[in-house]
Amino acid sequence: MSSQPQIAPPVASASLAAIGGMRLDPATPGLTTHRSTRRLVITPKYGSAPCEVEVSYLWCGAPDAPTVIVQGGISATRDVVALDSEAAPGWWQDQVGSGQPLDLERYRVLSIDWVTPADLTGVQAVSSEDQADALAALVEALGINRVHAFIGSSYGAMVALAFAARHPYALGRLVLLAGAHRPHPLATAQRSIQRNIVRLGLASGQADQALSLARQLAMTTYRGSEEFAKRFSAAPEFRDGRFHFPVEDYLEHAGRRFVERFDVERFLALSESIDLHDVTPEQVAAPATLIGFPSDRLVPLADLCELQRRLHGPATLEVVESPYGHDAFLKETDRLAPLLRDALAGC
Repeated sequence: MSSQPQIAPPVASASLAAIGGMRLDPATPGLTTHRSTRRLVITPKYGSAPCEVEVSYLWCGAPDAPTVIVQGGISATRDVVALDSEAAPGWWQDQVGSGQPLDLERYRVLSIDWVTPADLTGVQAVSSEDQADALAALVEALGINRVHAFIGSSYGAMVALAFAARHPYALGRLVLLAGAHRPHPLATAQRSIQRNIVRLGLASGQADQALSLARQLAMTTYRGSEEFAKRFSAAPEFRDGRFHFPVEDYLEHAGRRFVERFDVERFLALSESIDLHDVTPEQVAAPATLIGFPSDRLVPLADLCELQRRLHGPATLEVVESPYGHDAFLKETDRLAPLLRDALAGC
């Protein structure tokens, strides 16, 4: 493991027993869950010195099973799965659990909440390398000698590549869904507009409205043209003094939900982090499974083809046809399941 991240003494109030702790889930005998916080030390890419960071994580599964890191997009949290039947489903609940590709009786799943500049002293921007170093420091702190695999989707795939480049001896295999070694310039342009909308909202005292609009614009890039054509082909309705198009209600609902659960500064930092991402594929030696979607307008297949060619280690590219665009990694549960199983079995 790279010597870049360091481990600070655990926060007394954030011990495993104090926050979530280690528990035996009554619905799944034999599985343990750590939902906790750990204080670690990393050297941020855009900082001048090492600094402490508190990393919130979920680590769940069979106690002696190999660990698989799972990270999603910028809006994904550590709650990849909810083991408590009364809790809200995790963001990748359909792929994690009994009989699923990430069977918790065979694997332990590790996931973190993304680090932001607010978590790092004297740092104005956070990089995918910072996220990778935080994960590497956490892996070491938890006593994990080697991660079985890193499954990353969207921004998570970018962080997975940074992890593989910086901590090669800590990783068995990469599984990358809808993410590449660099952002596509057109996608950067679209995200730049979203961030400027939010900055304008902050300056005018309308931050929530601006964040909602930015999310609405983002939704038009996450989904595919085919899905929009099928779902929103009805005629507009005249109400409240103007015509409303069917797609507007969908977008406004998505914007409201995002504002309820996401912070403006967090959005700005993580959106920017995507566009700062740049990993040299030749530095990545871990075997890799790349999964792409032709309808994805944020991460074109051409970028994944380039990534596959340039990776130092062996790499396969699986192409999955889907109408869901970039969000296919969330929607195509049944079609992705055998690919994930095969990738994990090949570790």
